Amino acid sequence: MTGHQPFHIVLVEPEIPPNTGNIARLCGATGTVLHLVGKLGFSTDDRYLKRAGLDYWSEVDIRYWESLDQLRQAWPDARFFYTSKKAARCYVDAGFREGDFIVFGKETVGLPEDLLRANEEHCVRIPIFGKVRSLNLSTAAGIVLYEALRQTGRLADRAGENGE
Repeated sequence: MTGHQPFHIVLVEPEIPPNTGNIARLCGATGTVLHLVGKLGFSTDDRYLKRAGLDYWSEVDIRYWESLDQLRQAWPDARFFYTSKKAARCYVDAGFREGDFIVFGKETVGLPEDLLRANEEHCVRIPIFGKVRSLNLSTAAGIVLYEALRQTGRLADRAGENGE
């Protein structure tokens, strides 16, 4: 994926090791930077985290931040999209650009309401049909990231490849 700016997946205080491990693997497979923000609900040495990422940890650019504000200050010109089941805009209508940050909250409570209100125009949701309340965090990250890759033509760049 040379010549392209990477996307960024941001996990704010993730709680479940296998979700983070799966997202790390997703990031390694797509050249996406993974940012882990705040207090993690596990150790990054956790065996379940490593198991979900298998032997791909060396392929993942993982960065750690004390707070989302610290991350945003480090990237002042970047666009941040905040995921929430309460957002008005569907993720397919986001108009992603290379280098965008896609932010996900804790598995149990999502992102803080005040953050979502302050950034309403940059909030996106994945439609859910039926009585299911939410999707698994790693599933949601994969859905939104691959749409961002599609919108920026990155999937067409990889057509015909088998990942090896």
